[in-house]
Amino acid sequence: MAVGVLALQGSFREHIACLRKLGVEAMEVRKPEQLEGLAGLIIPGGESTTMAKLAEHYHLFPALREFGTSGKPIWGTCAGLIFLADKAVGQKAGGQDLLGGLDCTVHRNFFGCQLNSFETQLPVPALVSEEGGPSSFRAVFIRAPAITEAGPSVEVLAEYTVPSNFQASSLDQVEGQEELQKVIVAVRQKNLMATAFHPELTSDMRWHRYFLKMVNGDKNLESRKESSMMGLPQVKDLPIFREADHLSFDNDCDQG
Repeated sequence: MAVGVLALQGSFREHIACLRKLGVEAMEVRKPEQLEGLAGLIIPGGESTTMAKLAEHYHLFPALREFGTSGKPIWGTCAGLIFLADKAVGQKAGGQDLLGGLDCTVHRNFFGCQLNSFETQLPVPALVSEEGGPSSFRAVFIRAPAITEAGPSVEVLAEYTVPSNFQASSLDQVEGQEELQKVIVAVRQKNLMATAFHPELTSDMRWHRYFLKMVNGDKNLESRKESSMMGLPQVKDLPIFREADHLSFDNDCDQG
């Protein structure tokens, strides 16, 4: 079983490292023909506009859409979530191409610019029910989007409680913003999964294991993981960001 990682830009190397830790063959994807024979695909976090332009340059959009409509699993993280959404708001003038497929609306820069990046212990009951482990997941949000609306066929896997001092000026394109207390940050709809944060930047493999079950069920996954981890030292998470005391959303720090 081979799983591809879209390798145009962003954190594709980190996803590949996670897959290989789990004993899965991981392939970099930059051209349409490289999708052939893959069992699943990860669209990593990065700069979504740049990724979209590169995907258009390499004529990847038709092949990516065909891959998704064929029923093969696709997981988008951060910028990948934006790619998979049917609708995105908060974009720059002219917007960007979307693959679509997830019946949801994504606010592209919901959490602000680079300086507003943060990490938090995110409650993940849906993940725990499948993979066990701690009740929360150390979620790293880097210039992150958020899902503000989701259709009835979308399964919500995790939500983030918006801080009370959250500046409403960032929600100028979100309907019902006065009632918004939580935003959706992880979802699944049929063969598509998306997270607004970056699981590949931690040593907790549960989201990758969850996705691999979508790709190939849980057959032989535990034995592959055990054999691949034999002899490896224990990996501990390193601090990447500290949660800011407040969030600020200046108009000049939009994601590119």
